[in-house]
Amino acid sequence: MSRDTLSDLLRSVRVRGAVFYYVSCRNPWSTEAPPAGEIAEAVLPGCEHVMEYHMIAKGNGWAATSGHAPVKLATGDIVMFPQGDRHVLSSAPGIEPLRQTADWVFSTRNDPKPMPISYHHGVVEAGAQLPVDDADMVAVCGFLGCDLRPFNPLVAALPRVLHLPAARAGAWVSHVIEQAVAESNNPRPGADAVLERLAEMMFVDAARRYLEDLPEDATGWLAGLRDRFVGKALELMHEQPEHAWTVDELAHAVGLSRSALHERFLQYVGHPPMQYLANWRIQLGARMLRESNRTVATIALDVGYDSEAAFSRAFKRLVGQSPAAWRKAQVSH
Repeated sequence: MSRDTLSDLLRSVRVRGAVFYYVSCRNPWSTEAPPAGEIAEAVLPGCEHVMEYHMIAKGNGWAATSGHAPVKLATGDIVMFPQGDRHVLSSAPGIEPLRQTADWVFSTRNDPKPMPISYHHGVVEAGAQLPVDDADMVAVCGFLGCDLRPFNPLVAALPRVLHLPAARAGAWVSHVIEQAVAESNNPRPGADAVLERLAEMMFVDAARRYLEDLPEDATGWLAGLRDRFVGKALELMHEQPEHAWTVDELAHAVGLSRSALHERFLQYVGHPPMQYLANWRIQLGARMLRESNRTVATIALDVGYDSEAAFSRAFKRLVGQSPAAWRKAQVSH
């Protein structure tokens, strides 16, 4: 498994974090969050994909989303919803939730964050919090955003519910939650930036831990990283995207036949090796267009295309816009 490949992708798709709510609850309580796609523009403007997370600082609870059994939460746990599903947090399964609507999220988008919210006995108080000693559960809740285009195989490889129990976490995670609580309760200059970085670190750790816990028969991009042959091929393409790779050369480098590598890539990644390489080159090119002033022709050569025209055709095929139009749109955001 190549951890560098995961880091490479995470840098490229621009993971952004935000802490929005400091939630304190007294039993019985239940709250429903709307689908992240409905509130994305309010919580992380400009992000193509938004995920919600909850860090449990005190007490216990349950997390549930349609089609999945409820997940029991305890102090120090983190639960994420990588596909942005509507979900419920509650003191026990089956309690009718108070619904947090998209309209409410938009109406409070400019209020100071993290916003304290208290839930107790069917009542919700925005802008208020229960004293910690009186609360049965305290959570720090927020959002993570990332790009989907041109190419992001990580999001599809993550589950709908990602539960990270405190018992299997590193000691640093409890410190992250403690720091998030401290910054939420006593904002100081730079608090927003600290909370953003904590959220981003938490997401990277979550992806790593999910990768480590995948069953042996798992498939998907993350499982491919762990596979001896696919992981090595991915590492080579990420290390040298500009190289004129062929399936034969990659297969020889990882110790498989051409056909075996092709089949293994389809099994794990869902794309043949050369299609994956083409998509990754466009993703790299998009990042360069967004973050540098290099010309399209220079970027084309940097990511392995023989000419600006060839790169532009491939870019438009995957993104739906020319490189110049895409760059202009990114600047306007």
